[in-house]
Formats: sequence, structure tokens, C-alpha cells
Amino acid sequence: MLVKVYGAAVQGINATLITIEVNCSKGIKFMLVGLPDASVKESHERIASALDVNGYKFPRKQIVINLSPADIRKEGSAYDLSLAVGIMAADGSIQEEKLGEYMLMGELSLDGTILPIKGALPIAIMAREKGFKGFILPEKNAREAGVVNNLEVYGVKNIQEVIRFLNNEEVLQETIVDTRKEFLDNQQSFEFDFSEVKGQESVKRALEVAAAGGHNIIMIGPPGAGKSMMAKRVPSILPPFTLYEALETTKIHSVAGKIGGETSLMSHRPFRSPHHTISDVAMVGGGTFPQPGEISLAHNGVLFLDELPEFNRSVLEVMRQPLEDRKICISRSKFSAEYPASFMLVASMNPCPCGYYNHPEKQCVCPQGAVQKYLNKISGPLLDRIDIHIEIVPVPFEKISDTRAAEHSINIRERVEKARKIQEERFNDTEGVYCNAQMSTRLLRKYATPNEAGLQLLKVAMDKFNLSARAYDRILKVSRTIADLDDSSNVEPQHIAEAINYRNLDRESWASQ
Repeated sequence: MLVKVYGAAVQGINATLITIEVNCSKGIKFMLVGLPDASVKESHERIASALDVNGYKFPRKQIVINLSPADIRKEGSAYDLSLAVGIMAADGSIQEEKLGEYMLMGELSLDGTILPIKGALPIAIMAREKGFKGFILPEKNAREAGVVNNLEVYGVKNIQEVIRFLNNEEVLQETIVDTRKEFLDNQQSFEFDFSEVKGQESVKRALEVAAAGGHNIIMIGPPGAGKSMMAKRVPSILPPFTLYEALETTKIHSVAGKIGGETSLMSHRPFRSPHHTISDVAMVGGGTFPQPGEISLAHNGVLFLDELPEFNRSVLEVMRQPLEDRKICISRSKFSAEYPASFMLVASMNPCPCGYYNHPEKQCVCPQGAVQKYLNKISGPLLDRIDIHIEIVPVPFEKISDTRAAEHSINIRERVEKARKIQEERFNDTEGVYCNAQMSTRLLRKYATPNEAGLQLLKVAMDKFNLSARAYDRILKVSRTIADLDDSSNVEPQHIAEAINYRNLDRESWASQ
């Protein structure tokens, strides 16, 4: 008897429909074809044990299973449930009536428990697009898939529940998620807040400018000055997710298996902080079976690289293209996967190996030339993609001991949102540009041309501080953002003056130890 059951394969952040054809006939062979990997082939033993423990018999017949389309590689243990149901249906133990209406995915343990899978959200989206009535999947993935409307989502614990449901012997509880309510309720709560940061007003201002324009930023300062502390608070001042951004970001985390059982739709922008020993593949994504890397997990959020010069040079260099294109394409011989990677880079570093160059109280003990050598670990092309460089000095005791609360993140966030709305209107007709940091040279000349006084100030600064030519455009981009924060239609000299102060590492005298 031939039956068809439906599953899915995840490629990139999207899912492809997989038709599982099962034919039972006289014989004793078990054949699984359609380009399955080792973990799919091993499903035979898991299915046989799960059925036996739950009082069902694995058919003693010739079973031929085809996973179609046969040219797409099927990987992982998520096909266990659909294969088991297909085998039981082909043997006549499950009614065929509902098989064409539901997508089935889940890993089986030996006792029949259904274990969580990766990519539940993109599979649910694809199931709705293909016209399926519902999606049966592990209970721990149910809320994740439940954000997709017009699709019945059933979270199950054991294969017995699935068999009884398909045979009309049991009614499953549908998982219903009020996506908008949960999304809006959780948007305003943050673990970290800028009100907890004492002093450092100039750095807070630089981070506000960076958040308002989507600019990459690097903080340079001695150990204990508060670089990591402030970086962790950047998501609290970024504009809130739109529903589209939240869905796109959740899909990436779903594919990577980073969604918790109680999470439906991500409501906060991601903050990723990889260790400096990370490999190239872990950073940009890839592997034998491509998975999203840290830059994609930080999509629509913040990627924080602490102690930037300590990262492997090759890891930093592979980030150059994604920083520019805001996406990464992983190519293999038979297919390629594209992952979005539009993130805000926040980096930090000590000014020198010992950490105390330019420290107001402690003496730097590094040898001659060590400061420049340490800075040279970061290539010029990468530094060129970082718009704001800001120095941090330690907070004096008087400010550390001050019990008064500093400005709350929500107040800073209001100013950032206002500036972003100005940019949204400005670039409404420009495809692929959403903030000032993404402006091309043509847009820069159109929207960020300073007046004569501003040009003169910029000329004096470039001559005095020996600023490089690459700093010119960066200063104009940042000054445009500062003008937006001031609700000014024109870039004024004071905006340029502030932007010039955010180019510390471009000054030839900075590391002249």
C-alpha cells in the first residue's frame, strides 16, 4: 500500500516541502532513498523501538521510502515522526484521511517521546503557504510555530498522541498565540538600563548617536572603564522591533535552534558577544551543513566584539563584506544558502597591550612602538567601516559613589526613535537604505552637504589632526545623524565639530608613543 506524508527541509532561513512516499509490500527489506544523511537512515531503529514501547508493531514487510524531491539532501533526525506515521499508514494501522492535511515533524526517542527540532518557524510559514490545515510537531516547539496565523498548530509529547489523533481516537489541544499582544507586552522590559551607568556622559552620547544612525562604533579605554557594561545596554536604546523584523530575526534563531520552549516571537533586538577565540565559520556561518553564524544571529541587533585586536585576523577580515552588503552567502558544490546580516557592530579594545596608554593615573609600561603595533592588528579596511571611535577614561570616585540615577534608557530611546523616523521618511524612496549609516556617496552629497562654515571647519580639522581621506565621508554621515537628533534639516558647524571628535583612531598623533 502506498501513502504520502509531508515534512520539510530547511535551507538557509526558508523551508522546502518534502513528500515522504512509503510503500509496503511482501518481503523483508527496508529501503530509504532520496538522498538521506546518516541520521535519517538511523531513524529505522528509533522508530522500531518507539512503536514497540507504545504497543505497536513495526511492519514485517518490505518497506520502500522515498524522500522527494530526491536531489535535495535530507539531514537530521526531525523526519522520525513523519517516517513513523508513513510506515504505520502504509501498513494500514493509521487512517489516510488526515495525512494530506497536516505537516509532521519531530525527533523520536526510544520510548516514543517527541523531541524538539530546529527551524519550526520557517516550516510553519511554508506549511501555511502550501495550504496545509495544520502542523503537528514537538510540544517544546509549539509556541514558536504558533505565531503563524491561519494554521492549526498541535504540540505533542508522544507518538501515541499522534497515532490516536490521526485515527480520530483523540482530540489534540491547539496551540494559540496572541502574537501582537505578547510582542507588544515584552518590548519595554530590559535586563540592563543606562540609568545604572555612572558618569561617562560623552560615551553615552556617542552610543546614542550610533544607535540613532545605525553606525558601527568602537570604544577605546583601559580595563574597568565600563566598555562592556555600556555595550550590553545598547539594545535598550535601539528602536523597537517591527513585526516584520521580529519574524525575520526569529526565523534565523529558529534555524539555529536558539529559540526556547516558552518563546514565541522575539521581542528584543539580539545582542551577540562571541569570544575572541571564535573561528571564521562560527562567525559568518557555514559548515558541512550550513548554519547561520554570529553575524546572522545578530541580524537586526548588536554584535559586540570585546577586545577587538585579540580576535584572529582572518575572522575580522571575513566580516568586511557582510558589513558592507548586510548579508552573507554560503556556497557549496550543490547549493548555496543566503543569510541576512544587517547588524550594528559595537567593538571595544584596550589602547595598548598593558591597557594603560593615555590613562590619567597609571603609567603605560609597553615598549616603544607597542601601541601602534597593537592598533595595527585591526586592518584599515575594517576600521574604515567603523564610523565612530570614542575614547573612554575611568570614572572618578565622586561619580561612582553618586547615588542619583542617571538618565534612563527609555528617555534616550525616545530621541533615537525620533531621529530614525526622520531617516525613514528621508529614505522612503531609496531601496535598501533605512538609516544614515547606509548612505552611499550620492546620498551623502544630497543630504549631508555642510554649509561654507562647516566645510571650513572640516578642512581645518583634517589639516590639524592629519585625518585620512576615508574619515571625510564618515564625519559627514555621523554629522547628519547628529543633525537629525537636533531635528535640524541642515548640517551645521556644531554637528560637524561633534562628529570630528568621534574619529580618534584616524588621528596620526593618537598612537605616537
